[in-house]
Amino acid sequence: MKFKNTLLLFAAFLVVLAVVLVFEHKGNRDKAAKEKAEKLVDLASEDVEKITLKTGAGALSFKKDEDGDWMIQEPIQTRADGSEVRSLAESFSSLRIERVVESEAKDPAAYEIPKTEVSLWTKGRGEPVTVLIGMENPLDGTLFAKRADAGRVVLLASYLKTTIDKKLFDFREKAVFKYATADVKGVRLRAKDIRWEASRKEDRWFLTKPVQSLAAQSKIESLLDALSNLKAKEFISEEKKDEEIRRLGLDKAEYEVVLSMPLANQETVFSIHKAGDRTYAASSSMNKLVAVDDLILSDLAKKPEDLREKKVAGFSSWEADRVLVRKGALSLAAVKEKVQDEDKWRLETPAGEAADGSKIEAFLRKIEVLEAASFVDPPFNPADFGMAPPEAEVEIRVKESGKEAREVSLFIGKEDPEKKQIVIKNPSLDYLFRVDAAFLDDFPKELKDWKAEEKTESAADKAEEKK
Repeated sequence: MKFKNTLLLFAAFLVVLAVVLVFEHKGNRDKAAKEKAEKLVDLASEDVEKITLKTGAGALSFKKDEDGDWMIQEPIQTRADGSEVRSLAESFSSLRIERVVESEAKDPAAYEIPKTEVSLWTKGRGEPVTVLIGMENPLDGTLFAKRADAGRVVLLASYLKTTIDKKLFDFREKAVFKYATADVKGVRLRAKDIRWEASRKEDRWFLTKPVQSLAAQSKIESLLDALSNLKAKEFISEEKKDEEIRRLGLDKAEYEVVLSMPLANQETVFSIHKAGDRTYAASSSMNKLVAVDDLILSDLAKKPEDLREKKVAGFSSWEADRVLVRKGALSLAAVKEKVQDEDKWRLETPAGEAADGSKIEAFLRKIEVLEAASFVDPPFNPADFGMAPPEAEVEIRVKESGKEAREVSLFIGKEDPEKKQIVIKNPSLDYLFRVDAAFLDDFPKELKDWKAEEKTESAADKAEEKK
């Protein structure tokens, strides 16, 4: 009897489940049908391979190349701004209807259809889906539209007007000088009264003319990035004709930059010239003449002295784990060690004594940010600057993540009491740094300056011990 009841209950459950599934399926089907009915176009934007946009001003045509990049086919053949064309494809591949105006239009021309025509070709379809767009609805700015293969007139969202009003320039790739800055190994710059050259050695930039010096990497790379990201504000000419080059002043350009890219066996020349309130540019790697933003001129106008690295030592103080100071009779060394997951400094001489980590790290930070007020370039006599021998020396061991430990050494000369400056020699470089003599105030003068203060027992602690 119980088994029979169980079978009946199970059968009833299956009936209820079947009813639920049927209604759920019908609900999903009705929902999908409703959503489809609310769309004028329902395509996958990534499947769109070709687009045409026709307006009263003319026709624009876009097509993906073999690599999937968007190219302009009409009215000229050139690279497109991929993000702009993708936005156009996304906007028109999934068009939601705001409202149906007529189920079957008797006179589409009454809505000025078609003022604009957008056609989308997708994978596997020979014929495009074409949307015909008319005038704006004066009430809310929505757009009257219909599909070319249907009679229904609908209203589309007003934001589409911004998209269809774009011109050829809006859809063009404007980053006309794109290249990988990491590929550049040499730079030559000529400007009004400026000449300099620089070369990359491993991960550092060095000026080679008119002076040999370590360069501020951020400033050289800022120039390279600015050129690589330079965008056209206007396309003046599609071809570099001699008469156009002369007209724009690019035959005698104020600025010329030559980039050497050995791996690509390439040398690229940039010519940039400002005439009135406009700045024009040309490149040996491009057959176009363009107008660009004049912000690039601030990078091009930097003089060699502006590009020199002013920091006397390139390191991060928190990566230093040993420091040695010699000055006169004083020789003081300290090393950083891990003690229960905490960094602790101790003196090497006398061995093992606790050091005042805050003072040592403050000293290291002073050296880390120490910058030259000016430079002394060779030839020079080291003795004239107190360098034979130096007045003091600093050695810092640096352990950078993933690299072998390296030594940073500095030789410190005598103070110039009039200028209140001292000179510092980094032995990896051929010149001297002039820095503010106030740096000497942070130098330890004796052992106790870096020695940790001994903790003394308070009267309360002593009284507690007697108990």
